[in-house]
Amino acid sequence: MTAFFGIIVIMKKVIYLLILALLTCTVTFAQFPYINNVFRHEIKSVEFYNASKEASFPIIALNTNDQVVLGFDDLNGGSKTFYYTLEHCDANWNSSRLSPAEYLQSFTDDRISNYTYSSGTFQKYTHYEVTIPNSNIAPKLPGNYILKVYEDGDQSKMLLTRRLYVVNQKVSVAANIIASNNVSARRTNQKVNFTVQYSGLQVQNPNTDIRVLVMQNARPETGMMNSKPTYIRGTQLVYTDININDFPGRNEFRLFDTRTLKLNSQRIAKIYKDTANTVMLLGDPPRNLPNYILLYDNDGKFFILNQDGRDPRTDADYAHVYFSLAANRSDADGTPYIIGQFNDYKLDEHSRMQFDSRGRFYTNLFLKQGVYDYQYVWVSNATRKPDDTLLEGNYFETENEYQLLVYYRPPGSRWEELVGYSLLTTTGQ
Repeated sequence: MTAFFGIIVIMKKVIYLLILALLTCTVTFAQFPYINNVFRHEIKSVEFYNASKEASFPIIALNTNDQVVLGFDDLNGGSKTFYYTLEHCDANWNSSRLSPAEYLQSFTDDRISNYTYSSGTFQKYTHYEVTIPNSNIAPKLPGNYILKVYEDGDQSKMLLTRRLYVVNQKVSVAANIIASNNVSARRTNQKVNFTVQYSGLQVQNPNTDIRVLVMQNARPETGMMNSKPTYIRGTQLVYTDININDFPGRNEFRLFDTRTLKLNSQRIAKIYKDTANTVMLLGDPPRNLPNYILLYDNDGKFFILNQDGRDPRTDADYAHVYFSLAANRSDADGTPYIIGQFNDYKLDEHSRMQFDSRGRFYTNLFLKQGVYDYQYVWVSNATRKPDDTLLEGNYFETENEYQLLVYYRPPGSRWEELVGYSLLTTTGQ
């Protein structure tokens, strides 16, 4: 009898551990809202863009020939069984909780069969690539989709997630950029005013059925959601309130160029080649100056390029890139982080910089050859709030892109659709 009760206790413990493991997997990978994320350190150089232009915003028009390209490297090399799927989301990137049959044509997932081994590089890797939509995976509905990539057909073995936008253009958007209505911010901020013409939609209540997201340089953390218009004029929704869509202009991004590892190019101080590539960048000063200085950048993007090879997807090498920053502050005051599209603008242990005895902050990142935009974000020890203007500056004249996305919930539906998209630039407007 004692042995019997002992077995019961052991079985209860096993069941408890299994439930705990299942909950852990759910918390780790079923993230709401969904974000762009990489879950494994060996997965590098994730690119996701409209196939018509490299590094462009990952948006496609429904039922057209538009495609997006996903590419990434596995530094462990070899060939693996990677699958991908799409999940429909609302405007806030929470799951729409629809059956895949409701929003996907053909199959619910597919294997990535296009992969190539690196050649002539110190760092060996396997490059994977897929274009969407294709004959196996294609969206039925407009809206936000999260692209999931995972191993062995098991979503608990997640590799990465990417945000995809599928638009069915049914509204028109007219927008412009002006100086801030706030007198104290007129030299630093860019205010976006816009009007949505929705005559092509069946709208019962414009104040609740339509909402518009405005982002700066495709950075989700800058996004401002407009749930109600300032006023309604016929079938036009006008968003001009003095307190909305007022963005810090910020500054142009810094950049460096490693398209070749044979000579020093832009911002490169020294290149060492032994059993690995090491690139020392010139030291970075703070840029919070009284006046704006025009510098050409790529609005935070990065491009994988190798001018000494034929195909940078497989012959561009990796290098340890060393950054140093004279922040005129110490680690007792706070910590700088280095961000850009290359790391999804994430503030984490990988982007955090260390303080050295010379009074400078430094870090090194393992990056593939190319051209990279980056900026520094300061996190104060006192407030624990990130500030991306303290070290970089903040100017109305900064050249920025703004993405305007119009979401609509059809009467009686369980999902939101993306029915409008407009790209606004400070230079072209």
